Amino acid sequence: MGRRDMEMRSVRKIMLGRRTFGLASLGMLAAPAAGRAQQSSLALGTASPGGSFPLYAAALVDLLKQMDPTLSIREIPTRGPSENLRKLEAEELDLGLITGEVLHEALDKSRRVPTEARAVAAAFPVPGMFAVLPETRFRTISDLQGKPVVWNPQASGPAVQGRYVMNGLGLDAERDFEPIYTEVMTAGPGLVLERKAAAIWGGGLRWPGFVALAESAHGVRFVPPNAEEIERIRAKHAFFARLIVPAGTYRAQPDAIATVGTWSMLMARPGLPDEIGRRMAAALLKAERGQLLPRQLKQTLARNTVAAVPGPGVLQAGVRDYYRQQGLL
Repeated sequence: MGRRDMEMRSVRKIMLGRRTFGLASLGMLAAPAAGRAQQSSLALGTASPGGSFPLYAAALVDLLKQMDPTLSIREIPTRGPSENLRKLEAEELDLGLITGEVLHEALDKSRRVPTEARAVAAAFPVPGMFAVLPETRFRTISDLQGKPVVWNPQASGPAVQGRYVMNGLGLDAERDFEPIYTEVMTAGPGLVLERKAAAIWGGGLRWPGFVALAESAHGVRFVPPNAEEIERIRAKHAFFARLIVPAGTYRAQPDAIATVGTWSMLMARPGLPDEIGRRMAAALLKAERGQLLPRQLKQTLARNTVAAVPGPGVLQAGVRDYYRQQGLL
């Protein structure tokens, strides 16, 4: 082999080596990125269709995808807030939506081992009340005693809230009413429209069950606790807040409605990496400050989160540290 051939072979070896090194380098760069994406793939527990949680979760996933594309969240239908909490504690979910009543139970030291799940954000307030058809004579909660009432699925947020509110009035949701527990959330409004139920209990602003009744040909009338009943409920269950359903929230609702309720919360499993909590808090605050929150997330504000939790220790550690850095705590 001549000298020139040997030189050309050496050049080819050098070029091949550089190409191999370049491909390997790209692979090394891509691997951590893929790893980061995989680590950020989160399972979010919602509820059965027909309630507020699936609507909120869909809007949340879309928003976070825009604000932080490396956060990959998949929605997992569940039976509701109580199951979400159990699965968070078992680390079968990374995130879960739960109601304020379920959070109260989870943190109550006298009733159970306090949960290690922690709050990421306040989702929305849940003012609770009955809904009836306008032509019926039912105008007070007393009028509904002994009547068939839809509490929705037994483990659902509305059912849990309804039981607490009735308890605050010295009533039992099952003994003092004819309870109807549906298999799915969407079944309740139809039972009222068919007059198989006198009323349905629900909560929230633009709760789908109430929207279905309000938009029907019959319309809807709401039956909340009165002022004296609100005081009695809060005296027994102090975690309830006075909440207002603004006028016009539902079709043909000319006046604001005062009632009681709690905040639903987006919770994280114990041990969720602090960096994930921090990134979620940063993404939500960025959307809030940029006025990018969609309608379903209009109440997911940092100040609402701080106000809704019993104390800073209930916040997920990454969220808490980020809020402190931002001067929100």
